[in-house]
Amino acid sequence: MEPLTSGASCSIQTEGLNLWYGDFQALVDVSACIQPRRITALIGPSGCGKTTLLRCFNRMNERFPGVRTTGRIHIMGQNIFDPEVSLIELRKGVGMVFQRPNPLPLSIYENVLFGLRIHGGDKGLARADLEGVAEKALREVFLWDTVKDRLKARATGLQLEQQQKLCVARLLPLKPEILLMDEPCSALDAEGTQAVEDLLATLRERYTMVVVTHNMAQARRISDDCIYMLNGQLIESSRTVDLFLKPRDKRTEEYIEGRYG
Repeated sequence: MEPLTSGASCSIQTEGLNLWYGDFQALVDVSACIQPRRITALIGPSGCGKTTLLRCFNRMNERFPGVRTTGRIHIMGQNIFDPEVSLIELRKGVGMVFQRPNPLPLSIYENVLFGLRIHGGDKGLARADLEGVAEKALREVFLWDTVKDRLKARATGLQLEQQQKLCVARLLPLKPEILLMDEPCSALDAEGTQAVEDLLATLRERYTMVVVTHNMAQARRISDDCIYMLNGQLIESSRTVDLFLKPRDKRTEEYIEGRYG
């Protein structure tokens, strides 16, 4: 299947991407284009390769033993498998939010600055500068007004939806280009889900986002583009409205209509 588009207009472009966990092939010849400043949803049944593909974009799969990858991934025009690519720099530019909020057992303030500190980005910054960095990140995720008077409180005491927003805020001081989100609302109730979806809608103006979701209604609500995967293959990629209303592949139609997966 042809990607949405190709070349310089892609923030992320995969070409003939294959991945094996030992003898099991989890991705099969995936070629895709993810465009800048848009939300792309990855959909498909459990085990289809959505999360594996997502984790390829910051090379997180390499943490697991027996993983082997072929093909190419270009992010902002650079092949991320080139030997000179720094994993540290890659993961600064490609941040990730997981299914369950994972705030550190630190204060809200120190959570926001954690990534900046471990990457050495706080060197030479005065206290007032760091406070400004934290405030800016918290304002971007609409948490500042809620937490500004208790920045020293433990982040684990926040509501789940607030914790997930905080996990996004923790990425922002590193100035990423891309945000990866693996089922970011799966642990949240309806109200929390709405709050996080509203946040994603505002962030799309500044970041390229790739979101794994099992929720078809959510994919339709939040995404500009959509990729349907099945058995490790990219079956169809298009604008979300087209994929849901005019799918080109029968397998996509069956999944969307609830007749598969």
